[in-house]
Formats: sequence, C-alpha cells, structure tokens
Amino acid sequence: MNQSTLKSRRIDVADSFDKIQDYYEEQGWTDGLPVVPATEDLVQKMLGAFGEDPAHSLGIIQPRNAQVTLEKVAVNAVMAGCRPEHFPVVLAAVRAIMQPAFNVAGCQATTGGAAPVIIVNGPIAKELGINGDSGCFGPGYRANAVIGRALRLVIRNIAGLIPGDMDKATLSLPGRYTFCFAENEERSPWEPRHVERGLDPSASMVSITAVRAIYPIMESTVPDGRAVLHTLVESIKTVGFANYYQIGTGAQITLIICPEHAAEMHQAGLSKDDIRCYVFENARMPISRLRDIAHWGNRNLPDWIDEDNPDTLVPVAPQADDIEVFVAGGDGRHSAWLAGWGVTRVMTQEITLTL
Repeated sequence: MNQSTLKSRRIDVADSFDKIQDYYEEQGWTDGLPVVPATEDLVQKMLGAFGEDPAHSLGIIQPRNAQVTLEKVAVNAVMAGCRPEHFPVVLAAVRAIMQPAFNVAGCQATTGGAAPVIIVNGPIAKELGINGDSGCFGPGYRANAVIGRALRLVIRNIAGLIPGDMDKATLSLPGRYTFCFAENEERSPWEPRHVERGLDPSASMVSITAVRAIYPIMESTVPDGRAVLHTLVESIKTVGFANYYQIGTGAQITLIICPEHAAEMHQAGLSKDDIRCYVFENARMPISRLRDIAHWGNRNLPDWIDEDNPDTLVPVAPQADDIEVFVAGGDGRHSAWLAGWGVTRVMTQEITLTL
C-alpha cells in the first residue's frame, strides 16, 4: 500500500509533543487524555491486512450520519494507543455498535450516560493479553485500555457524540474512557459465550453492551451456589433501576460472575440457562414499588403487565434470554451486574483478520 491510498486530509503541526496535544485538544478530538499522533506511517501500519482499500466504508453511523471508513477507524485506533494486532478487535467492536439494534445514537446521547462495554471471547483474548482475570474492569493491561478507548474515540470523533454537544450525559461514567475485558474462559465451568452463540471454539468474538453502572456484589458467607445466586438477585431488585420501566423496549442486564461463585453455582447443578431463568423469575419488582417514582413517567411496559394491580410483578428483562451471563475476574467472591440501557440491545460480532 502506498501513501496515496490514504484519503484523510493532512495537517502540519509543529514537531512538539505539547503543540501536537494542544492541537488535538483544540479540535475536540480527544477524551481529555494525551493521544498518539496519527501519522501516515502509523495509520498505514494500523490498517495492516485491511489496508488494500482504506476508504472502504463499514456504513453510516448516527447521529452525525458519517461514513465509517477503515481509515477513520485506524486513525482513532492509533490515537488510542492501539497496536496493529488490536485493530481486528476494534473493527469488530465498531461493526457491533453500528448494528441498528445497538442504537448507538440513543444510548450514547442520552442523559443516562451509558458506557459501551466490549467483552471478548475466544483465543484472540489470550493472544493479545486482554485481561479477564483479576482486576479485569480496571487499569494495568494495555489491550483492555486501548481497545476500549479506540471504540469511544470512534463514537466521539466519527459519530459526533461530544459531551455537552450531542452527548447529553448528566453525569456520564468513567467507563466512557474505556471498558473492555475478556471472559475468563479458563476458569469458567461453562462453555464460553461465543460457543453458546454457535461459533467454533477456535473463533473469536466481541459482545457489546451499553451499561449505566456497575453494581458489585460481595457474597462471602453462604457456601451454596443457589444461595449465592439468591444474593445476586436480591441486589438487583432496587428502586430507580430503569430496566423495570423499559422491558417493553427490550431492556437487558449483564451478569458478571466471578470464578469462585461460578464454581459454586456449577457444583449446585446450575447451568448458564438455569441462572438466566432464575433471575428472570425472581428479580421482579411489584408495581406498587415502581409507581410514580424514578422512570415511571417514561415507562414502556408490555401489555401483559397489569398496571392496575399493585401486586403485579415486573421482571428485570422481557425474557430469560435477555439476561446475559459471563464469567470474569480473579480470586475472591465478588461478582457484579451491569445495568443495561433499556433502548439498546447486546450485539455480537465475530472477529476476523480480513474483510
């Protein structure tokens, strides 16, 4: 590939780290952290096997109605600090958020301030060092940090979702800097999610969800897996959680079960499907606790919910399959649930090394 195949305009900036950073900031292209300058050489290296046609479009992204080209994604991946080997994961994540059901404009522009979360399955997670073990939600792993950051820069710079402009988040989330981790397949007693979805174990996949918060659950007392699951479910039944008002639009919830809790649940005879069904049947709130507070004025409930009966129980998701289950984290009996944004769906995309 020669330089003439790149389509983006060239900008001359003084050869000074400070001036380059100031320029990016003045243009509104950063997330507030320093970026790697997107030079022609680095963008070409980032494109790698995808560089035959850098102007190839993945489609239109909302709300700016902008063309998402391979080159534009590569520019943002360079800025985020990605290595070329990270680029196929970034591309898969971008393709996932561009699926209409993810509703990128809605979940990223809303005052609720949802953060996109990338969860990686398959051999590529280990190959790239994407952490799914101890501290997987936090810092310390380049692949986690830069892949998640690249997706957010794409959302900011190509989709046009800039805070205070089209991004109207009231508070936002730290996860909007970056949020990427892998399922801890080595310590999971169940088959990984990409295999659940029908892919070969040798394949790799990203799952993308948009979440409003992380709710950590510590259960270090009860020894039985069913009792652990009960604790997790009781924590979900909380006033102010928008899911209970939005199951008519397909609200979902993602459970992150730590390896120790997963082993206990498995020992108790529970499969991932059993967990989904238990949560669906038991994580329910009565209409009397939901009425006239929180998101009641904007509720979207299906017809089978009898709003006139104060004892009607509203589930946390429309059906059991809308409850996602992953195993992640390291030692310690700390699990979590991620509060989904009710007008987005969890999307998946296989990771490929070429178009």
